[in-house]
Amino acid sequence: MPTTTKRAGSLLLCAILALSVVSAPQQPAAPIVIRAARLLEVDTGNLLEPGEVLVEGERIRAVGTAVDHPQGARIIDLGDATLLPGMVDAHVHLFLHPGAEDMQTIEESVPWRTILAEQAAKADLMAGFTAERDMGTEGAGSASTAVRDAINQGIIPGPRLRVSANAIDILGGHEDANRFNPAQHVLSNADYANDAEQIIEVMREQHKEGADFAKVYETGADRMIDGVLHTPYQYTEEQLAAAVEEAHRLGMVVGVHAQGEPGTHYAAEAGVASIDHATQLSDETMRLMKEKGIFAVPTFTIFDYFAHHTSSATEAASEGALLDYKIAEFKKQVAAGIPFAVGSDVGPFPHGTQAHELTLMVRFGMKPLAVLQADMINGAKLLGWARQMGELKPGYYADVIAVPGNPLDDISVVEHVRFVMKNGEVVRQE
Repeated sequence: MPTTTKRAGSLLLCAILALSVVSAPQQPAAPIVIRAARLLEVDTGNLLEPGEVLVEGERIRAVGTAVDHPQGARIIDLGDATLLPGMVDAHVHLFLHPGAEDMQTIEESVPWRTILAEQAAKADLMAGFTAERDMGTEGAGSASTAVRDAINQGIIPGPRLRVSANAIDILGGHEDANRFNPAQHVLSNADYANDAEQIIEVMREQHKEGADFAKVYETGADRMIDGVLHTPYQYTEEQLAAAVEEAHRLGMVVGVHAQGEPGTHYAAEAGVASIDHATQLSDETMRLMKEKGIFAVPTFTIFDYFAHHTSSATEAASEGALLDYKIAEFKKQVAAGIPFAVGSDVGPFPHGTQAHELTLMVRFGMKPLAVLQADMINGAKLLGWARQMGELKPGYYADVIAVPGNPLDDISVVEHVRFVMKNGEVVRQE
């Protein structure tokens, strides 16, 4: 046989073998039964003892003290632990890491930051966060869409993500490079928009690049004067309303960075989805938030971190005063009954450690069950996955974690996750 004929025959055989592999039917994964001493029904606070979850594929099939054990099912017995839905962090920065919040736009390339973001996503998942909202890449543009899509395609491990690309900011605003020599034209960590028309233009560009929602900087810079927070607004109520209207047209929502009045009030009037940081809220703002179902996302962990990681006594006093003020205001917000979601602002402090946010929210005035409901149920609503995750119920995504002890007695156990399942796949088991 001539050489060319042999080569053609070999190529044909390889093609047939490759086709047979591709077309071979995929065997469904065996059902999984997860068992532990306790299972928390997050909506009611009821504890099932013991608790079992039957998982088939990526969904929960059954939940109870005893569920069916199908033939061939894999049994995972976690012993003295409590089963919970995966946690939700509604305010993360995958593209930030400790010590580089301000300078990394200048010193680190976007490809390098994307590699670090991949590692951050994995760390967060292993800590029990199966869903997150990335509140801006801080100068890396739409690179977060690539991380999200790679996770969705199973290329890299990480939480379910809602991403916003860059935040939106005014010229000279909260995230502009204000402290650098203007002649050097150092780039902002956000996308500029100075009026409603520019906001809409930026939102359309971000949507084209794959953003799930828009993040807007509404206040900054912040100062404590005579024990009271002062933080100028950046956009008017009408400008924010235009952003919210455009977001609805695009099938998106708007989350705002807003520390205090009057910016927080403008955001509530405009009907944003969340007010992040929410350090200072007037009575009228809180009334609007309750009426419209707008979530406050306190982000205590970042304030606590900065209060304990300062470079001078003056800075320590300033950060400490802001944290004390925030705690006092938070107690008023809890008493007013506004809706909360849980977000840590992780990035400037290490990824995978942000479950401390739940501990701080309990320490500063909320009940453990209320914090878990804010994190899981309200987090699912804020991220657009209501009735799909955030609870252990039949038909929901099989996002399951296990913690030692009982989180209703000691919320800090969520900082010691020992088992993580996302989408029906075990990604961590001790």
